[in-house]
Amino acid sequence: MAKGVDFTSLSLKDALDLAILIEEEAMERYKEFTDQMELHHTPEAAEFFRAMVANETKHRDDLFVRRQAMFPAEDSQMSPSMLWDVEAPEYDKARAFMSARQAMEVALECEIKAHDYFDQALANVADQEVRTLFEELREEELEHQDLVKKQMEKLPPDPGTNPEDYADEPIAQ
Repeated sequence: MAKGVDFTSLSLKDALDLAILIEEEAMERYKEFTDQMELHHTPEAAEFFRAMVANETKHRDDLFVRRQAMFPAEDSQMSPSMLWDVEAPEYDKARAFMSARQAMEVALECEIKAHDYFDQALANVADQEVRTLFEELREEELEHQDLVKKQMEKLPPDPGTNPEDYADEPIAQ
């Protein structure tokens, strides 16, 4: 979700800055999830989230190089406070004892969410260069969905355990 972004007057520079921030937010959240999975001794989920950090970092770096080539000396007008969970997984999606499949399901939801974000934003984008960028980013999200689905196909089915079964009940202090 983006707050305070006027898509009707968004410039290409601002659109690139916004896309960079979206990737950075996802990258940071996946780092947090990696740390949580390592803490809970679920190495397969941690490994997958670590791979997502690398993917988001690559996407961010590609956008940054592009932005710097086009607008090298111009400051960003976009702020992390202007978005929330556009592509990043929601905090409550991390669970102790997640399987790799469950981690991939979280990532797939995020890729769908990011696709929908760019798709919905396009309805309000006036600038043709911004439209082209958002169409490109929307299509990349479809490619990312396919990659996650292909990885999921390689996994055996989950054993049917529910991570909630391992959650501690709240107790009075």
